[in-house]
Amino acid sequence: MHNRKLGVTADHRKALLRNLSTDVILKGKIETTEMRAKEVQSVVEKLITIAKEDNLSARRLAAAYVRNVQNAEGKTALQVLFGELGPKYKDRKGGYTRVTKLGFRRGDNAPLASIELI
Repeated sequence: MHNRKLGVTADHRKALLRNLSTDVILKGKIETTEMRAKEVQSVVEKLITIAKEDNLSARRLAAAYVRNVQNAEGKTALQVLFGELGPKYKDRKGGYTRVTKLGFRRGDNAPLASIELI
């Protein structure tokens, strides 16, 4: 099923995917529900594909989507995306992320998953 609604409004869903994809880029691995992980996987893979080009229009496309947040080393998400991830996956044709099922959340029994960069 394409375009899962995730139980929220369209604006909330867009903000959620922006935040989750920024966190995956900065931290390398996050835990969330399984459906959210599957949705953010396609977003992150598209952003990394854009980062492989590394020209001005690619940076603008990514900057329009990724939030301006810094990691522990002080690098922004765009710096990590274009400085580290783009060159790292330059020769890879796809499959930059992995979704691993983790079990169920204790409070509401929602299926949990981890999404990480390979």
